[in-house]
Amino acid sequence: MSISAQDVKRLREVTGVGMMDCKKALTEANGDFDAAIELLRKKGQKVAAKRADREAKEGLVVTASSADGKVGVLVEVNCETDFVARNDDFQKFGSDMADLVLAHKPADRDALLTLPYEGSTVETTITDLTGKIGEKIDVRRVAVVESADGKVVPYIHPGSRLGVLVDIAGDGDAEEVGRDIAMQVAALNPLAAHRDDVPDEVKEKEMEIAREVARSEGKPDNMVDKIATGKLERYFKDNVLTEQPFVKDASVKVSDLLKKAGLRVNRYVRFALGD
Repeated sequence: MSISAQDVKRLREVTGVGMMDCKKALTEANGDFDAAIELLRKKGQKVAAKRADREAKEGLVVTASSADGKVGVLVEVNCETDFVARNDDFQKFGSDMADLVLAHKPADRDALLTLPYEGSTVETTITDLTGKIGEKIDVRRVAVVESADGKVVPYIHPGSRLGVLVDIAGDGDAEEVGRDIAMQVAALNPLAAHRDDVPDEVKEKEMEIAREVARSEGKPDNMVDKIATGKLERYFKDNVLTEQPFVKDASVKVSDLLKKAGLRVNRYVRFALGD
């Protein structure tokens, strides 16, 4: 039977699949529009199954925030190539996922996959999008940060491969200082916001490494713990956000910047693509 260009165009608008694939689906379905959609969906499932074992390390880190600034979210969406990461459909999907996470606050990726999206679920849409684009598409992780006493300041580094949320509170300019702190987290990737947040096992490991180094260098036994404690202090300076030198002015510690502004950091979340 004859398949009209109008039918092909309509199917493309509904599915987003290429014109030739739409025409083939309509031909195979004898012009039945709904059957053609089902054929294209099955094709997407086949493509998704074939690409299930492929690595999807490219993509985007996207964010969304509530109007009052009390809630911020980060979502990492993945594909196989940087070319697809710049694809309009993929970028829309990423933005939509951030909005969906903001609206529903799923506990994790698995909870996100079950949410309704565009007439089906996120999981089904990922399968369909994989078939449409021809690369493995996935959502790797999500984060929801809610501030009890301040606001959540988002930051996406140029290129959309790295994003940060900072929960910051106090009487100062949380927006401006929060963005500076988020840029600090993006640039230096601290282990924790405060030294008390560093796990005890990490502290002990650093102390033991420092002790072993001191002993191997022939330091006196009565000096080993003192040297190790000094090394741990240096570790805090390098790896704890509030004890790091401020990236815009190394003569100032982040804690000094926050104190002067009348602010404090409650916590932060950092997503770097593929980490």
